Order: sequence, then structure tokens, then C-alpha cells
Amino acid sequence: MKKVILLAVFVLSCTLTFAQETKEPKKGWTKKGNISFLLNQSAFNNWTAGGINNVAGNLGLNYDFNYVNGDLTWDNKIIAAYGITKIKGSDQEKTDDRFEFNSLVGKKAKGYWYYSAFVNFKTQFDSGFDSSDTKTSHFFSPAYLQFGPGMLWKKSDNLKVNIAPATARFIFVHDHFTATGSSFGVEMGDTSRFEFGAAVGAYYKLNIMENVSMENILNLYTNYLEDPQNVDLDYTMNLVMKINKYLSANLAFQTIYDDNAFKGFQTREVFGLGVNYGF
Repeated sequence: MKKVILLAVFVLSCTLTFAQETKEPKKGWTKKGNISFLLNQSAFNNWTAGGINNVAGNLGLNYDFNYVNGDLTWDNKIIAAYGITKIKGSDQEKTDDRFEFNSLVGKKAKGYWYYSAFVNFKTQFDSGFDSSDTKTSHFFSPAYLQFGPGMLWKKSDNLKVNIAPATARFIFVHDHFTATGSSFGVEMGDTSRFEFGAAVGAYYKLNIMENVSMENILNLYTNYLEDPQNVDLDYTMNLVMKINKYLSANLAFQTIYDDNAFKGFQTREVFGLGVNYGF
């Protein structure tokens, strides 16, 4: 667990170290979104070195709608993604599946600091299966809801850290996943789990060079009521290397540590040519 904490400290320190001066935000709503489609494909015909035909696709949505009025700031973000892969001779499999909504409201206290309150909701669209083809999850199973007051350090829409030391967290699953045992931390026979703890959320987006941008999203949570030393971590990095208005090479990396779901780190990496539509 020390490695988890050290990783979090490193990401936060990098966030503040590379902070850049920004202009004052405009009053009112600022809306910005992007829809992307990533395609990976391999084909072989009489290829003596071997190989199996395969194709994979990922569809993603990233949408921000933020509001500023005087000393009030309200940031909202929707992230949705779904991906599948098909290998010749095998059934198609899911490679990505997520829906997340974040809302963070702040009232200026002093300098870059705000009194804040946040809501975070996460679930998935489709069913998930283990190696024995047993269904382990589906829409709203699991679903995570977090909310609580805190303090927000915000320099711009692209650089902010929210600290919420009194956060309520609910985990929801369907009862057929807990009929024979616990699932995602929810005890056998139950459909929900309540936790109370502390949450930290950090966001940093920067331009590494011309036409190359990196988005970093870090979320930490510790449950005061049970094993507070086990810090849950969710870190996502999205790297976009723009070719033109509609084409880019996209790299997405995500790592999760949640001992209620899996005793170890979960990692996901997707790289491919992306077709993008901004709005």
C-alpha cells in the first residue's frame, strides 16, 4: 500500500510542479466535448510466421460543461467508453466499458481555494464475465456513488485538486451477485454497502508539445469504517497526438486498486488511430 500512496503523492506533486499561469475564466457556461473512435486491426493471409486475424474498436465520449459566476464555480464531466475485440475463431469480447459522471461545485474562500462539494457516480453499460464464462457484473452492478463537502484548490479548468475528508460512499449490486457470497465488497444477501471516509480527486491537462496533449485524472479513497490503510486508487491518463482536425493517435492508460473488487492492481491500456469529432 505504500507504493499506492507514493504514486498518488508523485502524481499530485507533478500536477503542482508543472502548473502554468492561466487566464481568468469567462463568466457563464463553457461547454466542450469530444467523441472518438479507435480502431485496431490485423489480417494475415498465407503468413508463414503465423498470426490470427483480429479487429478491435473503442468508442468514447468526453464532455465537460462548466459554469463560472463571480466567486462560484461549478464543473461537470461525463466520461463514457465501450470497446470490443474479435479474434477469428473466438467470440467477441469486451475490452472497455465505463460510464462516469463528476460534478464539483465551489465557492471561493481565498486565492485559489474554494469551499466545495462533489458528487461522483460510476457504473458500466454491459455484462462482464470471468474466465469460466460466468457473469460477474452488468449495468448498475456494480455502481458507485460518492459525495461530500471539502476544499478545492483550482487554478483553472485544467488544473484542480479537491480534498473531501467527510465522504459518503455507496456500492450497489444486484442480489443475484450476492446470493452465494460477497461481491465488490457487498455482503452476501445484500444489495448495497455504505462506507464513510476521505476522498481526493485531482485533474491536470497539459499540452506537452504542439498537437500533443495529456489528460490526467486521479481519484483516491479511504474507508474510515474498515481497513482505512487500504487506499483505493483510480488513475487514468489520456494522451492525444493530433494529426489533423479529425484524426489522431490516442493512448489511454488506466490503473485501479480496489481490494473489494480484486486483490491487486487492475490495468488497462488502449492505443490506436482515432477518428475524433469535437463539439
